[in-house]
Amino acid sequence: MGNVTATPYPCHGLVIFYYFCLMKFKVKGPGKGIKVSVSLPGSKSIANRLLIIHALSGNPDPVGNLSDSDDTRALLLALTSASYEKNVGHAGTTMRFLTAYFAITPGKVLLTGSERMKERPIGPLVEALRKLGADITYKEKDGFPPLEINGKKLPGGEISIKSNVSSQFISALLMIAPRLENGLKIHLEGEQVSASYIRMTLELMRQYGADYLWVGNTIEVRPGTYSKGEYMVESDWSGASYWYSLALLDVMPAIALSSLHKDSLQGDSALADLFFSLGIVSEFEEDRVVLKKIANIHPGIFSYDFTNCPDIVQSMAVALCMANIPFHFTGTTTLRIKETDRIFALQEELKKLGFFLDSDPAGSFLSWERKVCEPEKAPLISTYHDHRMAMAFAPAAHLLGEISIDDPMVVTKSYPGYWEDMKNAGFQIEEI
Repeated sequence: MGNVTATPYPCHGLVIFYYFCLMKFKVKGPGKGIKVSVSLPGSKSIANRLLIIHALSGNPDPVGNLSDSDDTRALLLALTSASYEKNVGHAGTTMRFLTAYFAITPGKVLLTGSERMKERPIGPLVEALRKLGADITYKEKDGFPPLEINGKKLPGGEISIKSNVSSQFISALLMIAPRLENGLKIHLEGEQVSASYIRMTLELMRQYGADYLWVGNTIEVRPGTYSKGEYMVESDWSGASYWYSLALLDVMPAIALSSLHKDSLQGDSALADLFFSLGIVSEFEEDRVVLKKIANIHPGIFSYDFTNCPDIVQSMAVALCMANIPFHFTGTTTLRIKETDRIFALQEELKKLGFFLDSDPAGSFLSWERKVCEPEKAPLISTYHDHRMAMAFAPAAHLLGEISIDDPMVVTKSYPGYWEDMKNAGFQIEEI
């Protein structure tokens, strides 16, 4: 199954793991116009959903254009390995999706991850699965991984789940729904977070044979099977965000990005409209999009609700600060519980570049009102084991001249070829 077989770098051995963690890169900007063609990786969001749907379909053929990210490798390894223990490292999406998948797959597994993963809540998903009859036991702390799952057939039925924590809980339940004997009816309680990811899940399910109805706060999935047709992954719009940032910070960019669709299911495709409001036009061609700057537009304050595309907040925050454009972001609550507390991480690391960001304990907003401080002379950006921190901050070197990134190989979580693509764009990457 699938066409990626290597494991994520934390599983390659302690020597390699510590070498990567101790590594630092000095990133130097090209000092000239950026002209580059980039082959983006397959979408991690789509790849991980398709791998679950594909596994449930029983299709023996591989999924095409799979993401080469750590998350997807971890998911594929867990699906194909016969071992009792499944260690997903830092891969949150993988943990959530596999919890539901193994709940209906005969056999007993231990699903675990990194120390950070053991701090990320999974209680609402486990509670919902238990109501459907799943046999899941917490092995350490209630509400958190690791989990022992004794998979079996489940009858399905009707449940309620709070939808303001993580859309991944809901997607995990939805994808197994056609395989439940009576299907599944989910009532979503409260404000829906990242609804675009739920729609992505449902539309991918529909493409491969599932039947659903979404009315108001209720989603009903009828019992059935997934088809065994061709499974192909679109390129990653999240990965495009770093190149949109560079287009904004450059004078005359000409950046071509492969295999991005204007009518994409990915919520992060909002990038095209967001950056158009900042003077960056996206010219969609047959199998790529070309980014060009048509104007320097500096709105009084840039405001946007990122509820449906939280993964591009880091790119937007760094780019807007570097472009001296004040902003007020909402829809950012889930950033507190991602790979790290991304709001805290942005505040700490942008302070090193001279920017003071404001937020609140809940993370309901993130803003910069041109509050500044003295920047560090040789800033070293900490990544907090978060791939998006490394990739969001690297473009700042284009204006700063150079910037250093700690633990830079964390990018393998979603975009393993990122540093090579930056080199192709004229950046100098030096290990220090």
